[in-house]
Amino acid sequence: MAILVDEGTRVLVQGITGRQGAFHTKLMIDYGTKVVAGVTPGKGGLSIHGVPVYNSVLSAIHKHPEINTSIVFVPAQYSLDAVLEALEAGIEVVVVITEGIPLRDELIIVNKARSMDRIIVGPNTPGVISPGIGKVGIMPSQAFSRGVVGIVSRSGTLTYEISMEISEAGLGQSSVVGIGGDPVTGLDFVEVYEMFINDPATKAVVIIGEIGGDAEERLADYIKRSGVEKPTLAYIAGMTAPPGKRMGHAGAIISMGLGTWESKREALEDAGVMVFKAPWEISRALLNVIQG
Repeated sequence: MAILVDEGTRVLVQGITGRQGAFHTKLMIDYGTKVVAGVTPGKGGLSIHGVPVYNSVLSAIHKHPEINTSIVFVPAQYSLDAVLEALEAGIEVVVVITEGIPLRDELIIVNKARSMDRIIVGPNTPGVISPGIGKVGIMPSQAFSRGVVGIVSRSGTLTYEISMEISEAGLGQSSVVGIGGDPVTGLDFVEVYEMFINDPATKAVVIIGEIGGDAEERLADYIKRSGVEKPTLAYIAGMTAPPGKRMGHAGAIISMGLGTWESKREALEDAGVMVFKAPWEISRALLNVIQG
């Protein structure tokens, strides 16, 4: 079992002829992901790493009705149209790698997806990987191994670091989801956490958060109300950030007492989540929790 990416995932790459699109298409194929088509307007008829290219999403779907997932490498100024095209064509999961999408466009994308009961991962996400099954994203596959820990994260680099240590500890990951670091995202911590709770392959969940916004506080509220059904551990980046300083991601904005490292730690611990001050402490704690 896995979430979001499994044996039935069939992928369309939007922006496949661009440098990043072509590069990561090959890496996804090499990892075993079933990439069946690509789209770049005006480039229909080409082939990239053996993947046929079409001028539109509808053309690709017509030839490959099995497509159920899209990954978007389209430049920020064109991403709104690209994502809406995928949603309106009936694609169920759209992974938006692109960063720098205007906030207004992000709001339109996310609201449209929710109204259609479709899933947006991102924007500004490294994607999703279910180790040993497939990846729809840009994460370095060597950091991951098949296992029992579900990871949901706002940070790309920390995801790779913590995943590598969990792999080296022999536990591996069931699935890893980057929700994106922007203020507006499709899937949030709560939705992915629910998926992991319902996934039989996931024995424990790791939350990788960061200062700014209230995503972690909202997750803590959800867990407090629903109870901790599986061991849940967290690392929050930004503990040493100076007060009043805007840091890193566009989502790292602190206001009205929410968004600080301390407020997130307190909320999560109050909900029964184990919060750690250093990323390398996570794998040690998981060994104790899972293996006893």
